[in-house]
Amino acid sequence: MKKTMLLGALMLLASAGYAQESRQDASVSVIGTFAPQVNGNAVQANASSTIGFLGSYRYMLTPRSALELNYSFAQYSTRYSTSFLPNVRIHTRQQEITGAYVYNFRSYRNFNPFAEVGVGGLIFTPIRDYATTNLDTKQNTNIGALFGAGVAYELSPSWDVRVQYRGFFVKTPDFGLTNFKTNRWEVVSMPAVGIAYHF
Repeated sequence: MKKTMLLGALMLLASAGYAQESRQDASVSVIGTFAPQVNGNAVQANASSTIGFLGSYRYMLTPRSALELNYSFAQYSTRYSTSFLPNVRIHTRQQEITGAYVYNFRSYRNFNPFAEVGVGGLIFTPIRDYATTNLDTKQNTNIGALFGAGVAYELSPSWDVRVQYRGFFVKTPDFGLTNFKTNRWEVVSMPAVGIAYHF
């Protein structure tokens, strides 16, 4: 009986130690995508708001510092207005591929605040369907900067819920057409709510 109790205690300690040693996590989130109206070069660009998906992987370098890889996906409509073309619509697929440095601040109870900064690209792909009125458009891959902050609420040593604001500073897409060049940069806001698994 004593041996069984000792073995159970050792297994419990080992599992607790393993949980403390988790240095990686993967998360899935729902994001909103909100882009501002952009005016420049006699062109006005408007993108509709939408909901998308975010997948992230983090590797802890230290208890406070981590590296993160992100992929996000969303679809919406982009509308361009110029003096010659007052209402051109492009059904747009937006994909994000970014890498970031994440800093974790001091925890308060189960709340773990963090901030991140990184670089990567947004890929703007025109979808040639009934929602696109100009079929001469081409894919843009625009490099920019990611920044954000949020808080993780720990449900257990393996799971937490994350709420964060993410912003991406990027050049407004023109889809390869001179008529749509605003020559402006914008901040695409991508707030996210999701769940992470630590392993």
